[in-house]
Parts: sequence; C-alpha cells; structure tokens
Amino acid sequence: MWRSCFLVAVLTGSVFPVSGFSNGKVTVSCGDMMPRHGDVPSPDPPPFNITVDTASFTPGDNIAVTLQEASSTPTYFRGFLIEARDAGKPNSPAVGSFLLTDPQESQLLQCGHTQGSAVSHSSKSKKTRIQAVWEPPKNPPQRVQFLATVLREYKVFWVKMEGPVVSLHGATAAPSTPSTPAPPPTSSAPPLSEPFSSAGCGLSKSCLRDPVGCHPESDPACFFLSFVTDQQGGSVTFELSGPAEGYLAFALSLDKWMGNDDIYMCVSDGGSVTVSAAYVSGRTYPEPAIQEDLWGRAWRLADGLIQCRFQRKIILPHADGRFNLSQSYFLFLANGRSQQGFIHRHDRQPLISSNQKEITGPPEDLGGSRSPLLIKIHGVLMLTVWMWMVSTAIFIARHYKNVWPEKTLLGQKLWFQLHRTLMVLAVLLTAVAFTLPFIYRMGWSKNAGSHPYIGCTVMVLSLIQLVMGALRPAPDSPRRAIFNWMHLVTGTAGQVLAVACVFLGVSQQALLLPSPSSPAVLAAWLLWTLLAHLLLQIHSCTLRSEGTDRENILSAQSWRQQPEEQSNVKKMVFVVFLLGNTAFLAAFITTIASV
Repeated sequence: MWRSCFLVAVLTGSVFPVSGFSNGKVTVSCGDMMPRHGDVPSPDPPPFNITVDTASFTPGDNIAVTLQEASSTPTYFRGFLIEARDAGKPNSPAVGSFLLTDPQESQLLQCGHTQGSAVSHSSKSKKTRIQAVWEPPKNPPQRVQFLATVLREYKVFWVKMEGPVVSLHGATAAPSTPSTPAPPPTSSAPPLSEPFSSAGCGLSKSCLRDPVGCHPESDPACFFLSFVTDQQGGSVTFELSGPAEGYLAFALSLDKWMGNDDIYMCVSDGGSVTVSAAYVSGRTYPEPAIQEDLWGRAWRLADGLIQCRFQRKIILPHADGRFNLSQSYFLFLANGRSQQGFIHRHDRQPLISSNQKEITGPPEDLGGSRSPLLIKIHGVLMLTVWMWMVSTAIFIARHYKNVWPEKTLLGQKLWFQLHRTLMVLAVLLTAVAFTLPFIYRMGWSKNAGSHPYIGCTVMVLSLIQLVMGALRPAPDSPRRAIFNWMHLVTGTAGQVLAVACVFLGVSQQALLLPSPSSPAVLAAWLLWTLLAHLLLQIHSCTLRSEGTDRENILSAQSWRQQPEEQSNVKKMVFVVFLLGNTAFLAAFITTIASV
C-alpha cells in the first residue's frame, strides 16, 4: 500500500522542461533570428546599434562590423546573433562569411550552406561591445544589410535590428535605416468572402482532414487541406483551413520525417494573413523561397480560424529545394503560435498523410495521423505492461500468497508462477517498446523532456529485477533477507518511475492524447489500484484483529491457512481488479488508435 501512496505523492508535482542557448549554439534561429524563449521582443527602442567601417565593398574586401551601446547610458547584452543578408530580400538566407576578432566572447555559426555565415555569443557573460569582420561572397548582392538580434536578459531582447546597408562598388548606395526589428514579408492578398467547403472531396478535389471527414464550413475544430489541378493552366490551387493561434502550414515531403521539404505557410499578423512559400534543408527554421511563384492569394480570419488560398505552377524549373507537383509526396499539416509574424515550432505533431499522393493525380479523400505507427505501438505496449501486467503481478505477490497455498503449477506454487510469468513477459515487452522510439527517431529525441531519461532508467531497473530474480537465493538462505529488500526497493523504484513516465508520455508531441481527459483517466487508474490494495489491507487487518479475540480460530487454523470466507472475498476482489485494469487499458488503446 505504501508503494501506491508513494506513487500518488510523486505524481502530484509537475515537470516543466526548459531549454536555453547560453552557449550560443543558436542555428535553430538562423531564419527568423527569433530566440526560442517563448517570449515576445521588447517594445522599447533597442539601446544598441550596428556600425561598419565602410559604405561600399568589392569581393575580397573585409568589413569590420561592430555591435555596441547606442548611447552614453551604460548598458550591456548577454547574447547576440549577427548576419548579413541581401538588402533587397531581408528574409533570404545569410550571405558571405565572418572572421572572429574576439574568439573568447564570440563564435561562428553555419546559417544555410556557408560555414561562418553568422556570429553569436559563446557565453552568457555581460558584454558592451562585440566586433567581427565580414567577407563578401564571390558573387555578392548589389546591396548587403547587417542584421542583429540582441538579448540583454532571458525575457528582454530585440529581434532583427537593422544595421547599415553597404553597396557593391558601382551599385547605387542606399541610406542606413534605424535599428528596428525587420517585419516579415507582407502579402497583398485580399480577404475571402466565404469559408471553404468540403464539398467535392474525393470527387473533384483531393482533401486531407483532421478529424477524418470533418467539414471546415461547419466544424470550427476541423483542419483542412484541399488541392485541385488546372491542367490547362499548368497550376494547382491549394486551400488551407484550421483553428490556429498563429499559423497554419503544410509541407510536401519525400518521407515521413521533417527535412528537405517544400513548405507553404499562412501566418496571422496583425489582423491579416501572410501567405508565403519556404523550404527546409533539415530540421531547421524554414528558409523563405521566391514569393512570386505564388499567385491568386486570398485569406480569411474569423472565429479563431485561419483560412488561405493560393495557386502555384506545377513545375518550377528555376527553384532549388522546391518540388514539382507532378510527383508523389507525403503531406504534412501543422499549426502553431506566431509572434509579430514570426512562427514558433508547432505545438502538436503534424498531421501526416498515410500514403504518398501525386498532387496532380486523381482526386482522393486522404487519411492521415498525427502519431507515427511505431510510437503508437510503443504507447500500447508500455501501457499494457505497466497498467495491466506489472500491477497485476504485484497485486498477486502482495495479497495472494496464502489464498492458493496448496495449488501448484509445473512444480511451483500457483501465485509464484503467475507472478514470475507476468514479470518476465513485462521485461521482454518493455525491451521491445523501449527500442521503438529510437528506431523512429533514428537516435535520441532532444524535444521529449525528461521522458526518455526516465524511460532509460526504468529499462535498466527492469533488467536488474530480471537478473536478481534469476539469481535469487533459496528461501532458507541467510542471504534471502538481503534479496527480499533489494527486490522490493528495485521493483518499487521501477514502478514509481514507470508510472511517472506514462504520465509524461501521454503529453508527448508524437503521441499527444486528449487533455485533460487522458491524465485524468491515468489518475483514476492509479486511485483504483490504490483503493484495491487498501481494501485488501484493511480486510487482512480486520481478520487479524478478530483472530486475536478468538483464539479457538487460531488454534484450529493458522493465519497463513486463511478461512474460506477470506479466500472468497480476495478472489472476488481479484476478479474486479482485473476487470477494472482491463477497462482502463482498453480505453487508452482505443484512444491511441484514434489519434
């Protein structure tokens, strides 16, 4: 019983994973230059500026770039990111490369395909001035602008401060602009007059929907993507709709893994929607693509919904990283938050089509899932092991050693055979489930918080339990007491951590079960287990008390040879316990299958 109480006590707290970039490894922010702190930039004017030592350049020149205080008022900054970009395309990838002048306070990053194309901090120490040297590329743009994101404290920062514009010799110079954050590209797309409709899905257009079969015109929770081909015009019209706080996006991918994908985004920004194209070369922030490839753009914002429409040519011969629509791809549908037009990492696992779809092929009503099959199997196996098998095996060992004292199975007591069989199967299934996320992720997951660390600990403790059980001493051995304590401590620690891991697992992005219903059901199951243990403990204590008052019962039948009425009560509780565990497990398996 104290084991169950300890489980409840441990799980009353909350776990909040936190990630920081005090070491300056901020390549994840190369695209939008936005810190991944979950906060908004400071509305105050930045107290820093960027200066250069020349207004023009030729390939082969070196330009000194300095980030420092903007006024005589003393101030400091801890983190920074400096890039040089085409002044005519401020959202394009960084150009040129940098050389360090103070390697103790700064470091080079690779933003895009060029090593050293950005400079960032190497520690969180206070700084008042930093300098680096920029080298132009062999084929530079006509005008280059320096941009910087500066962080004074964790929640106080300025994004994409605009610095001076330097011009290639022979090109027309442009005046410098004040150091203010650079907004994302805006779209002149007009608003839509009416919501999208699912009419014609599978007949005249292809659709991907979540939940399956939902209707965007009437269901506010419907995520909807449709596309129809105009063969005569050589183009495809896309429609995207869904409830989102900041943005909706879909991607064309050659596999079910993010990276090297063609992306299209509808980003809410101050009462309007920016419709844009981008691409990713890995698990990085999307790099803006040529926006002229999209036309016929329109959007709608109403009742928490974002809807947008655009057209794109089937073939884009000039665009690197962009896909031809005459081929087959997996479709990703994602949504998330945005701040001032800058998008954040999606909060949920994207909806991924079950199969590849030829964009210009026959209309289909596509199916998809937000949870990969391997992760679903992982969840089902772990829940089966720890909600049903382990809890049942412990229940038997704790309360039923004396219910079947004379019954044997294959030469061993019945309770022991049941306990051992369930535990061995539990370790084997845990080992199988343990490998599945690694197979799916092709390595370690960096965004799963403490869940994988606790899972690895549970796996180690399970193996230790298995080895200890195989090497257990005989019942009359003097080492048996040591084994009993080690077996109890290791098993309790494994069970506590496993249940904590299950609570964390239901909120993982790759298996995001409904909240708060899923944690509530888990808490109900934990309470159910505790009450079952408590009931049998009270029942046993009551019989002990009665046995003390009635010595004739004790003389006729020892405590270990329990009365028939006690055995019947325990058998009934055991059946009810199994049925309850089975019901909880079935509810979770059904939920996992539906996501």
